[in-house]
Amino acid sequence: MNRTIKKDTVRTYHYENHSQLRVYLTACIDAYNFAKRLKALSGLTPYQHICLCFQNEPHRFINNPHHQSLGLNIQFKGTEILS
Repeated sequence: MNRTIKKDTVRTYHYENHSQLRVYLTACIDAYNFAKRLKALSGLTPYQHICLCFQNEPHRFINNPHHQSLGLNIQFKGTEILS
């Protein structure tokens, strides 16, 4: 995964400042976790695999993974995500 992220971000584009890199890196990681299906996880995305594990063994989790996903309750200020 590190090689994929480095190839798609740092080596492909030039950024004027660190905040531009952070915004693009966040989008790249979200795309990887929510869209890329992995052969090692039997064709599931990493997020789908975590949700499946939560359904089978909820006692192993501290938080519900469904509450950790991006949604309508996220606030934006310009292009940065507020924590």
